Amino acid sequence: MSQQTQKLRLNALIALVVGSMIGGGIFSLPQNIAEHAAGGAVLIGWAITAVGMLALAFVFQTLANRKPELDSGVYAYAKAGFGDYMGFSSAWGYWISAWMGNVGYFVLLFSTLGYFFPVFGQGNTPMAIGCASLLLWGVHFLVLRGIKEAAFINQLTTVAKIVPIVMFIVLTAVAFKADIFTRDFWGTQTPSLGSVMDQVRNMMLVTVFVFIGIEGASVYSGRAEKRSDVGKATVIGFLGVLALLVLVNVLSLGIMSQPELANLQNPSMAGVLKHVVGEWGAILISIGLAISLLGALLSWALLCAEILYATARDNTMPAFLKKENANHVPVNALWLTNSMIQIFLVITLVSAGTYTSLIYLASSMILVPYLWSAAYAVLLCVRGETYERAGRRRVKDLLVGAVALIYAMWLLYAAGPKYLLLSALLYAPGVFFFAKAKREQGQVLFKPWEKVIFAMVVITAVAAAYALYSGAISL
Repeated sequence: MSQQTQKLRLNALIALVVGSMIGGGIFSLPQNIAEHAAGGAVLIGWAITAVGMLALAFVFQTLANRKPELDSGVYAYAKAGFGDYMGFSSAWGYWISAWMGNVGYFVLLFSTLGYFFPVFGQGNTPMAIGCASLLLWGVHFLVLRGIKEAAFINQLTTVAKIVPIVMFIVLTAVAFKADIFTRDFWGTQTPSLGSVMDQVRNMMLVTVFVFIGIEGASVYSGRAEKRSDVGKATVIGFLGVLALLVLVNVLSLGIMSQPELANLQNPSMAGVLKHVVGEWGAILISIGLAISLLGALLSWALLCAEILYATARDNTMPAFLKKENANHVPVNALWLTNSMIQIFLVITLVSAGTYTSLIYLASSMILVPYLWSAAYAVLLCVRGETYERAGRRRVKDLLVGAVALIYAMWLLYAAGPKYLLLSALLYAPGVFFFAKAKREQGQVLFKPWEKVIFAMVVITAVAAAYALYSGAISL
């Protein structure tokens, strides 16, 4: 919106990036990673993740500066480079990933409260889902009060949740024991982990989930006070969060062995700190997680609504999604998002879905938007578009874009067939929204090559539905 009161400064954009990335993932990281990998593979996995995600962060920074007319990041880049349907699919997948992650956050929040109140169990009991629903709609009406107001509250929660994480790092660094960290360094004593390559591959979806939100500033580029702040916020936020994630994961492996960490209940940071300082450590982390999740829920509520609003504003989504209220909040987009969260909360109750299965599905849904953003950066370099007098910079950006693209393709491989099938099942229904938007504009639904892509999505979705029905795969 053009109103100056709705413009976001650098600190607000950084908070959106950090607040989106630091949700529940970091608090469950020790167990989530140890379940798949031993110390040596963990270091290799984080090295790959750091290079790949840093390249992706630079891609978002470069595109924000070179294509300032393209607002809303991941969606706009896919559309500009590869057509309407790929742009729509990118927005649709990003949106589903965002609200699916929020469902996971609700489950984790009440699983954490189950530590104090057994009635909440693992976060998927009737009482937990009922209370999660009340919280969901409380966040909903808070966001309706205004984008900037909600962003300010997000800044406060972002600062508040960093404190227990820093305390965890300091205390575990003091208690760190090298002999525990190097014990069974390559996981050879735990055959179920597989080879080192298998371990690295299997931990990839976890590392993707904890970095979802890296594009947060790009999504809000249209609301930034200064366009140059978008790229700065992306890189600053990424580097800060990367340091926290690696320290939390690696230091935990020097406190408890890999099998011990793998058997912890989430949030596993609480179990690790309890091992170091006693019961009050678990309480500290549980409080920090509650604050963190509340901030993340707010960040993602903002992002979910914004991506639908942006796509509706340029006619890729149906027009009803661009309606705003008096506070310039995309009200219909917010209602649709939170209605889907509510539906999946109920499904979680019926299917006893876990936090881990939800975050893996959310991670797999984000892979396509990331892939197309990296591909668009490479495409600009190959064409020489916006590089007419910057040959050396063009070569540098091409290399960075290529690294990001290879990394995105590696993630698709790491996701494995199960989550790719489930992703197709969620991508396919989006065609109804795409068709409605096309009808409103009086345009043909698909270009010839888009028909081929859609047919592949439908075939994969049918295969996924059959696999679910037959019990070959499950959430």
